[in-house]
Amino acid sequence: MNDEALQMWVEKVSLNSFGLPFRHRARFNRRLTATGGRYFTKSHDIEISPHQLEAFGIEETERIIKHELCHYHLHILKKGFRHRDADFKEWLRKVGGSRYCQSLPQRAQRKPLPVKYKLICRSCNLEYPRKRKVDPSRFLCGKCRGKLILVNA
Repeated sequence: MNDEALQMWVEKVSLNSFGLPFRHRARFNRRLTATGGRYFTKSHDIEISPHQLEAFGIEETERIIKHELCHYHLHILKKGFRHRDADFKEWLRKVGGSRYCQSLPQRAQRKPLPVKYKLICRSCNLEYPRKRKVDPSRFLCGKCRGKLILVNA
């Protein structure tokens, strides 16, 4: 699906579910991985994650579109368009939009970077593993307030 097809889809969902036209731009954004979509208050544009469409299909993506259209229409009507607002929650429930998007399957936990340095307290020998080199004179031990020394791990 391309941006033109998404634009037509969003306009159709807007008319069918809200009875109001969508007069701005809808587009896909491949960089959206932790969220299903987003609404821009200044330009009134909507971006949708194509990863959600690929992973969960049309039904789930339509719920995300309805979620973003709730933000859009409420903001245009100068009503509460934020997640915490009663107007937003009511409209979302009424049109059947999703409150949260599902996590993408390929978004697995990344393994931590290897520890290259350690800060060691001179008093209590508590170790602070670090990925980056830091100046130990700028820090104190969080447990005993003792001085720290930097050691390569």
